Amino acid sequence: MSQIVIKNLFDPLLIESKTAATVVLMLSSPENEVLAKACDALYKFASKGDENKVTLLGLGAVERLYKLISHEDPIVRRNAIMVFGIMASNHDVKKLLRELDVTSSLISQLAPEEDVVIHEFATLCLAHMAVEYTTKVQIFEQGGLEPLIRLLGSPDPDVKKNSVECIYLLVQDFQSRAAVRALNIIPPLLELLKSEYPVIQLLALKTLEVISKDRETRIMLGENKGLDCLLRILETNEFSDLHAEALAVLGNCLEDVHALQLIQQTGGLKKLLSFIGVSTVPDIQKNAAKAITKAAYDSENRKILNEEEVEKYLINLLEIDNDEVKVAASQAISAMCENLASKHAFGLQGIPQLVQLLSSDNEEVKEAAVTALANLTAASPRNARAVAEAEGIKPLVNTLNAQRDGAIANAATVLTNLAMQEPFRINIQSHGIMSVLAEPLRSTSSQVQSKAAFTVAAFGCDADARTELRDAGGLRPLVELLCSKNEEVRRNACWAVMVCASDELTAGELCRLGALDILEEINLSTGRKNNFSEAALEKLLDNNLSRKYSQMGYLSSSNIITDGFYDCGQLVSSHLLKACSTSLLVSFVDFGVLIIKRKDFSYLPSKSICLKYPVGLSRLQKSKGKKEEEKSKEVIQITPKVQDEIKLENSQWLPPPDFILLDYINNASKIILPLTTTREQVVALAQLVADKMGGPIERDKLHDFSWELHISEIEFELKCNVVPIGKVKKGTFYHRALLFKVIADRIGIGCSLVRGKYNRAWNEVKLVDDSPQGIAGLLLPPHEYIVDLMFAPGFLIKQGSAEADQYKNI
Repeated sequence: MSQIVIKNLFDPLLIESKTAATVVLMLSSPENEVLAKACDALYKFASKGDENKVTLLGLGAVERLYKLISHEDPIVRRNAIMVFGIMASNHDVKKLLRELDVTSSLISQLAPEEDVVIHEFATLCLAHMAVEYTTKVQIFEQGGLEPLIRLLGSPDPDVKKNSVECIYLLVQDFQSRAAVRALNIIPPLLELLKSEYPVIQLLALKTLEVISKDRETRIMLGENKGLDCLLRILETNEFSDLHAEALAVLGNCLEDVHALQLIQQTGGLKKLLSFIGVSTVPDIQKNAAKAITKAAYDSENRKILNEEEVEKYLINLLEIDNDEVKVAASQAISAMCENLASKHAFGLQGIPQLVQLLSSDNEEVKEAAVTALANLTAASPRNARAVAEAEGIKPLVNTLNAQRDGAIANAATVLTNLAMQEPFRINIQSHGIMSVLAEPLRSTSSQVQSKAAFTVAAFGCDADARTELRDAGGLRPLVELLCSKNEEVRRNACWAVMVCASDELTAGELCRLGALDILEEINLSTGRKNNFSEAALEKLLDNNLSRKYSQMGYLSSSNIITDGFYDCGQLVSSHLLKACSTSLLVSFVDFGVLIIKRKDFSYLPSKSICLKYPVGLSRLQKSKGKKEEEKSKEVIQITPKVQDEIKLENSQWLPPPDFILLDYINNASKIILPLTTTREQVVALAQLVADKMGGPIERDKLHDFSWELHISEIEFELKCNVVPIGKVKKGTFYHRALLFKVIADRIGIGCSLVRGKYNRAWNEVKLVDDSPQGIAGLLLPPHEYIVDLMFAPGFLIKQGSAEADQYKNI
């Protein structure tokens, strides 16, 4: 047999290259040995620095290596993955790897039969890439969690480290947290805590800290004696670099009552608190305080912590010269003071330290401290007093100018809590709180807006405070808050307006700024109306009785008619009100008591005319401290004041003073005040009013009582539709009821004024009937009567009777 000689074989050729470009070209070689050596050379080159990685990226090495990570030759595959693992730390390389979708190929290399070096660098590459959200999703969806968890038990520490790091990054997403729990990750993570490598222990603790935020995982951790492992770490001095992370995990676990009870029963809670007391490491102190905060969210946990006197540890942490520790301790105090015993303990010792923190330059510290004070002073007059005694009022007022919304809102809350006690309210007001509140009212934060309005309501009960708010321009932003879409802001703003409308000046300014219109719109809406919107509207109207009577058709006995009142008829629509300028509505403030005949605003003087008129009435001075039956019989003369004429826009319009009305009041004072009982006074006043306005009228001849012509004649005489009520000599129901109310208010007879339909109006009075014979001193409830001013003047018709209904209706 002849021997065949193959002549086309080439002897091995050793190639030495000193350029990266040449080696990258070698990645296209068909020979496995060349590929393996090229990959090994590139690995060494890339390991020297980030600049070399960028060079390889520019030479197209990544695309060529991607084709080799699934190569059939295990050495080529291993070396290619090694290059990927080292290059993936570069941002631009990671971006290209995502575009190439290498995750599925890398995950496939995590199979048990693969070389440990492949495991090491495949997990390293995945860990580098898992910092990006899109890659996390890819790893999760492509089933990467299961092999990564399995590799936590690898004999190679680098594989463990890379795997746990990748898992730590993946579990930042809630889907992966649920998945690792189902894959029973707790036992291998706890096993990693025994590693001799601190970095592995640290990553395991960080992973536990993230996944233990879920209650189901905390249960699994307890079932696997994870709490014992954590406490052992805290008890071991050589693990001091792990104490902060161990406390973070423990803090999550302590949210569950069962876990806290278990730790308490085993003595672990005492050890934990004593550990906090002796530690001088800020991170440990901070995490310990955070652990207490999490535990204190549960009422049973707060009780357990209070039994272990956790308060003294937290108060000590407030003294630590570290802002993060102070913040964490203040937050823990906020949570713990939900327990009344803890609240009392903090009030005795912790409040002065918290007050000192209000002067901190760190805004976060300031916010945490004032939040704690807000919780401590809530429903606790004792703690509020402790804040004042610690000289906290001035720094609290200063905190209203803080940079953080939470600090401003909580400072307002503390000041409101203090204002419940009169001496503190006065003290706070002396620091100009209403001027300071003007700015928080303009805040864009609904939390700040709400608390600021609430604080205005707390301090607005004082006249000086209202003046201060007006002068500081605080009423405009307060009115604007009435339009807030936030229900709490709107409610508190209504409350503040209601309180501030207690005096005529403030109420007038609020009306000028549109508060009345806004409140009317709010009260028309079932969704926006609240408990205070109706009260606020009524309070504003109480200081604008003309408008109140026009809109509501009712004035109570406490609504005292004063100079400037006018009756323009019933407003049937808010559109009529808007058709008339606000300046016109308030232009009659210096008038005498007037009545306007027409029923709509189209008959009022032009909007451009600003009407002012000399005061026609002065307030009747009544003797104080006497019962109504013992009113002074002294007749007090009421005289008009004379003022300068007010220039109108292009002409002058000067209604005559209502001297006739003044005479009516003087006569009523002479005739009626000497009467001994209110009933007699009411009857006499009714007869006087009827006499001045045409006398009694027979019911069946009411249609012949031509009062309309009489009113028209007065208008023609005055060349004006504004008719002084004293000029009316033939008045119907609503003229007489108004005159009765005016005089009654001036001489001290309590009565209401009610408008009905079709020119009807009437007065209601409350009178006490005489005691039955033989029963002296019996206190009977008052009955309500309607005063007849038309048919039988002075007759008192019992409210609710058929006669009353007949009087009120046609």
